[in-house]
Amino acid sequence: MLRRGLLAWASRVVVLLVLLCCAASVLYMLACTPRGDDERLGLPRANGPTGRAGSQAAVLSWEERHRDHVGSLKRQIAQLQDELQERSEQLRAAQQLAGEPAGAPGRAQADLLAFLRSQVDRAEVHAGVKQATEYAAVPFDSFTLHKVYQLETGLTRHPEEKPVRKDKRDELVEAIQSAVEALNSPAESSPDQRPYTASDFIEGIYRTERDKGTLYELTFRGDHKHEFRRLVLFRPFGPIMKVKKEQLNMASTLINVIVPLARRVDKFRQFMQNFREMSIQQDGRVHLTVVYFGKEEMDEVKGILENTSRAANFRNFTFIQLSGEFSRGKGLDVGARSWKGSNVLLFFCDVDIYFTSEFLNTCRLNTQPGKKVFYPVLFSQYNPGIIYGHHDAVPSLEQQLVIKKETGFWRDFGFGMTCQYRSDFINIGGFDLDIRGWGGEDVHLYRKYLHSNLVVVRAPARGLFHLWHEKRCEDELAPEQYRMCIQSKAMNEASHGQLGMLVFRHEIEAHLRRQRRKTGSRKS
Repeated sequence: MLRRGLLAWASRVVVLLVLLCCAASVLYMLACTPRGDDERLGLPRANGPTGRAGSQAAVLSWEERHRDHVGSLKRQIAQLQDELQERSEQLRAAQQLAGEPAGAPGRAQADLLAFLRSQVDRAEVHAGVKQATEYAAVPFDSFTLHKVYQLETGLTRHPEEKPVRKDKRDELVEAIQSAVEALNSPAESSPDQRPYTASDFIEGIYRTERDKGTLYELTFRGDHKHEFRRLVLFRPFGPIMKVKKEQLNMASTLINVIVPLARRVDKFRQFMQNFREMSIQQDGRVHLTVVYFGKEEMDEVKGILENTSRAANFRNFTFIQLSGEFSRGKGLDVGARSWKGSNVLLFFCDVDIYFTSEFLNTCRLNTQPGKKVFYPVLFSQYNPGIIYGHHDAVPSLEQQLVIKKETGFWRDFGFGMTCQYRSDFINIGGFDLDIRGWGGEDVHLYRKYLHSNLVVVRAPARGLFHLWHEKRCEDELAPEQYRMCIQSKAMNEASHGQLGMLVFRHEIEAHLRRQRRKTGSRKS
């Protein structure tokens, strides 16, 4: 009984399997049979071509569609492989830059890293690059936490402004944040180090070499007075890279301020008032060298020096008297070479310059013996008589010294004020003493540094001002010197808009008279 049941059940299973095989065969034949244009089986129709010709046409059509489908799949696979490879390379490069293990780097990754490193080496980061002319040097812009001090102002931008463009604002914020993170990095800081924040940031300079990247030098407050922390960062048109981190102690860095002079007693008295407040009282790490030409009014100048010495208990000054006509280059050269102590930082200055104690620190931070010289771009004051001509009274000097488009301009064509170590000045050959009178000697020295391997830092200095004074261009000057003098005189008077008001004042007055007549005729 049980045996018959099993045989019946087995027979039914066999039948079922046969039916399933038949059904599978039919489905396979249907799926593999070529179809015609009307999506039916490609059998020859009664009024169509012969059976053999119809079958060949159907097979060719099926093969063509198959090839198209396979080609489409291959293109999609290739695209996915390319995207996968690109994503993998990006991931490996990001891991390498972040210091994460990423296995053996591929050739593309190694080439990318080598290129980024070469960008740092090509830029003026570790050493200067010889320049053909004074116009080839790329200047720095300087910035604080809230302001940017820029040279290329154009017609809409201002010499001092808050970054309006989002890309520039985000760029500088990212640089400061990257520097703060580097300062607070556990791998590079001691356990008892205080945390740094953006509020510790003092100032920075940056410049972009368009074929290499952007260089940032950021200065932060240190742990003690006269100590600073500096970070040098570089963006090689990609992720920002830390180049080096320095701890600077400027407590013992003396600055020798050298001023060449001939007469101009009133200007020297004003200069000494500023010098006493900023250099003696606030900074306290300066030496003053005055090189005086001739004997006329010399006693008055020496009297001002002696009065300042007694009142401020200041003994760090040297007075040198030279005969002959005034030569700025000779005066600065003699003043620099007369120093008998160890290597000292020199600040070449004029009597009509006003500087702050913050600038003296900027001078220290942007120079390094055998490495860097600093050529600050000072802010030149316009003629107060023109600027404040419509006011009841001219404001005090301190109130006039604001960096605005209406009050002055960045004197980017002048190279007279400079900070450099005495050893660099001597090694470069000093000034050309054949130049006489006004102008030319400073450009000649500047070109020497550009042709050397020293880094020339050219940046606006927010604490360095040129005070307005009437400029006279003597007939005895050579044609090139006379042209430079006239150019400087024209630039020194007022802004374009203010000069325009003066040039067209007759036209403006005539317009006002016509307007008054029209108004009077309507009333009558």
